[in-house]
Amino acid sequence: MAWSLVISVLSFTFVVYLLHYSHYLLTVRNGLDGLLEHLWSWILIPVFSATGYVCYDFYRRNVTPNHTIRTSIDHYIAISSLSWVGWYMRRKLEKATKNVKQAQDELLLQRLKDNAETLYGKEYQFGEIKDREEYVRKHPLTRISHYEPYIQKMLETKECENILTHKKPIQFAVTSGTSGKSSILPMTGEQRLAFFTHGIAVVFNSLLQSLPENKCIQKSLKLFYTPRWRESAGGLPIGPNSSSPTNSKALLSIYSTPKPGFEVLSEPEALYIHLLFGLKDKYLGMVEANFASIVLIAFQALEMQYKSLIEDIELGRINPDLKITDETRNELNKLLSPDKNRANELREAFKGGAAGLVKRVWPSCHLILAADTGVFTLPASILLETYCKGIPMYSPLYAASEGLLGVNIWPEDKPSKYMLVPGYMFFEFIPVQHCDEDQPQTLFLDQVELGKEYELVITNAGGLYRYRFGDVVKIAGFHHQCPIIEFMYRQGQFLNVRGEKTSEKTFYNALMKAVSNWEGLKLTDYCCSESLLISEEGEKKDYAPFYYVFLEFDSTDGDAMLTEEQKNQIDETLCSLSYVYGSFRKKGSIQKMKVNMVKPGTFQGLRQFAIETTQASANQYKIPRVVKTKEAAAFMMKNVI
Repeated sequence: MAWSLVISVLSFTFVVYLLHYSHYLLTVRNGLDGLLEHLWSWILIPVFSATGYVCYDFYRRNVTPNHTIRTSIDHYIAISSLSWVGWYMRRKLEKATKNVKQAQDELLLQRLKDNAETLYGKEYQFGEIKDREEYVRKHPLTRISHYEPYIQKMLETKECENILTHKKPIQFAVTSGTSGKSSILPMTGEQRLAFFTHGIAVVFNSLLQSLPENKCIQKSLKLFYTPRWRESAGGLPIGPNSSSPTNSKALLSIYSTPKPGFEVLSEPEALYIHLLFGLKDKYLGMVEANFASIVLIAFQALEMQYKSLIEDIELGRINPDLKITDETRNELNKLLSPDKNRANELREAFKGGAAGLVKRVWPSCHLILAADTGVFTLPASILLETYCKGIPMYSPLYAASEGLLGVNIWPEDKPSKYMLVPGYMFFEFIPVQHCDEDQPQTLFLDQVELGKEYELVITNAGGLYRYRFGDVVKIAGFHHQCPIIEFMYRQGQFLNVRGEKTSEKTFYNALMKAVSNWEGLKLTDYCCSESLLISEEGEKKDYAPFYYVFLEFDSTDGDAMLTEEQKNQIDETLCSLSYVYGSFRKKGSIQKMKVNMVKPGTFQGLRQFAIETTQASANQYKIPRVVKTKEAAAFMMKNVI
């Protein structure tokens, strides 16, 4: 903005003048008056120097025209503060990675000391534990069932500190339940703060170093759906472990959606408002969501609704058919005005089809920020081949309801990998071949080996000790002494009808290899199930179990159907990639998998079904690559073509 350049020039000129005048004071003036004027000049010099730098820094960040002076200043303060915190925390992280044993030992012993006088700490004699080896001897490996009596006690009382931790939780986080039923976990203020300082701030610092165009003061399209909270008997909120942008006025200035839009609780209406205000801003710089699947769903909805959205922009109003309260509608309408020029630009942009749509709609968009590993690999690849073609995607954090686990400080590297955070989460590792054991021997962070796969075990700040939460990772490298991991799969997300344990990753590789040979069909989503979950009417039962596979293809593929040869390719490829599965197939212990095509929109329907029938929220729902409930399996069977 021109006014920021003027201020920076004036500030610089005044600093030069003060420097000259202070020299005069030093050589000519005497007495108390001269001393006071001299002191004032030296106070004002750094003040105006800093002011000049801030104004110049502000000017060079290319503030976009959609900002007001107030929102641009709020935006600048927010990202500048985040940048400085990130710079400091990145250096702390680097120090910890150079001696991970020391960092982990200090973290563990401090955590045990803090919680030694809690109900749980007394039971497991935390005050007597002197090192990590003694901790492993005295405390068993645990799963969620171990903590349920303690958590139930916390849910039923207002005085819920000093049970699992010495601090009172700020909420009870509900897990997504991807690999089973949802769980409720206590979350402390320390966890929320650490997610920001050890996680978001660090990856933001990495982002600016690798992709400096993100320094521009451009708004982002934040795809966030405010959950419906409930309360414990003690008055604490129960819901997904996610923070709303409405919690901070400075953060709101970063996003294209205004506050009333984030307060809409129904997902279809909230998404419409996100898209409307995002489309209105020609200078949007980033699209952001927890997962790549959320971004893909949003752009699929955009393709279906763009005519209505453009009409709203042209007329400067919210669609009268949108099911929102009159109060919300009035607040949003006040923020809109007719914009025929932008409407015409958008009509031209949508003429080019799905490929490269984002870049045509928002020419200044330079990043998609979303998780792209594990179950999100497929939606991420679809996005990069279609809507987001030509725009990089950055998967910044490895996190769960249990807390922050790792950071991706290499935004441009693919596949995404994460460095574990040694100064915040205490880690142990179970070699993958021993995952079936109840109390296997574990390794520490400084003992893992390159290329090996392990089940992660954590001790967090929320009262989970030596906790097995189900993630399996591969050691892909080291940063100094700290392991860099690739997420492989969730333990509950494997197919296992005869003890073969086909992992989500193995099946995905087999499917993608088979699909790559098919012409005229574009896979958009898939999942599997075990035959024991499904009963088909009129089906002749066989003693040997098998896999059901459900595939959804792009609706533009028309009436194209899979041939028997194509269906067999998936089974044959899996046999070649998994020796154990191939062996069972040869012996007849497992039948050939049954491959089904499902109707377009089935997986969006499954998502909605899961959100309505479980405790998962729209922000945390993960596509189950292996369906584990009879209800979900029945839903898929109803949609088979």
